[in-house]
Amino acid sequence: MSEAAVAEPTQPPEPPQVITVTNPATLEKVAEVPVTDEAGVQAAVERARAAQAVWREMDFARRAAALRRYRDAIIDNKDRIAEVVVSETGKPIAEVYGGELMYVCDAIGYWAKNAERFLADQYVRPHLLRNKAAYSTYRPLGVVGIIGPWNFPFTLTIGEGLPALMAGNAVIIKPSEVTPRSTVIGCEIADEAGLPRGLLQAIPGFGATGGWLVDRADMICFTGSVATGKKVAQRAAARLIPVTLELGGKDPMIVLKDADLERAVNGCVWGGLFNAGQVCMSVERVYVEEPVYDAFVQKVSERVRQLRQGHSKEEIDVGSMTFPPQLAKVEQHVQEALAAGATLLAGGRRNPALPGLFYEPTVLTNVNHQMEVMREETFGPVIPIMKVHDVDEAIRLANDSPYGLTASIWTRDLEKGRVLARRIEAGAVCVNDALINFMVTDVPMGGVKDSGLGRRHGPDGIRKFCAQQTVVVDRWGARREINWYPARRGAARLYRRLLNLLFRSGWRKKLSA
Repeated sequence: MSEAAVAEPTQPPEPPQVITVTNPATLEKVAEVPVTDEAGVQAAVERARAAQAVWREMDFARRAAALRRYRDAIIDNKDRIAEVVVSETGKPIAEVYGGELMYVCDAIGYWAKNAERFLADQYVRPHLLRNKAAYSTYRPLGVVGIIGPWNFPFTLTIGEGLPALMAGNAVIIKPSEVTPRSTVIGCEIADEAGLPRGLLQAIPGFGATGGWLVDRADMICFTGSVATGKKVAQRAAARLIPVTLELGGKDPMIVLKDADLERAVNGCVWGGLFNAGQVCMSVERVYVEEPVYDAFVQKVSERVRQLRQGHSKEEIDVGSMTFPPQLAKVEQHVQEALAAGATLLAGGRRNPALPGLFYEPTVLTNVNHQMEVMREETFGPVIPIMKVHDVDEAIRLANDSPYGLTASIWTRDLEKGRVLARRIEAGAVCVNDALINFMVTDVPMGGVKDSGLGRRHGPDGIRKFCAQQTVVVDRWGARREINWYPARRGAARLYRRLLNLLFRSGWRKKLSA
């Protein structure tokens, strides 16, 4: 769910002392947020280490209870949070309640329930050295740094930090300078809920602030563009600290001729336009088999033209975009496609009836892979649809991308869907659904190729915040091992025989005969 790989906030030549936050739906100034300088980052890390020293000594039950109290505080302050998120992003308020807040509250329960099981000591019985016992343990890394995006400024900052907290770490978040208050309020509520001071902190700022965090944290989780993700990884590599990267996507939707068209159409419209298309898992390109192409295109166009766009109220469908340069990128993709021969069936312009960063929900046909709108992440409310002859062509085109985050296949034959999913080069594939894999926290979520490194969710989604340690214990207590000094007479002959006995194919069968 990263911010766009094609446009993101950049470091000003001389960063100001405050971040000016503007409501993208009204273009009104809503706040000024102080920028965290290098000394402020250092102080935050010191507070985090002090808090983590206490937090890591708590057992899982106490950590879980603390996070559940935090969840209660989030619910008590849901309207306050929603108002802040809406004012920074321009998204419909229903999407804040049903998306960002729903995810975070569910994730707290998931990690509180499962952390102890996922991080329990893992015992094994050595297959060769049977006189040994072995197990692995997990210990928290310390201070986890999160560099978050602007498109889901509560989910991908506060929500990202939850498994790190349950694992026993402290968390410091550098939010996007476009949407800093959505993270700040989450950290303020954590303090109000009684989490140890310094355990969950926000350090608003520009790129330099994020760099100072990389220089001091014990791990970095970055969500954003491919270009910036590579810079973060390089800077972290100089310190040999672990990094996870959730970058961009150009996620394909494949509609087979046997699909339930009504469900596919509804899934396409929502999957392509949710959060004004500013989702790394958005349906960004659609491949439809020829027999159902015309009907599918007609239905999608009709649905899109009926959508309600406007300022955030419960009765609207699509809100504004969030980041002005991203709106310009959407315009560029659409205009380039139209100039190259694409057909416009809906939208295709800024909404002239609204003052903010509103781009009309758009449908394009007659597109091809020579166009940017089918190659590069658009990250906006645009649905390009392409006709294909058969499923093999659809899969070939779906895989013709440097990205590999998610994909979807639409067919009434569920077994066929499962088989085809294995042929898609993506970290996750939905069959007859879209985007929903992010809400299934029981299984891993992450990308391949340029879409990133590492996984959210599932056991690996919390183990990544830990250092794994192996412990081997001698069980028998003999005074010396066979291979210890001084070397035994005939040791070489003994080992030669053991090699034959243990590893030569067929010897065990001959001996047993």
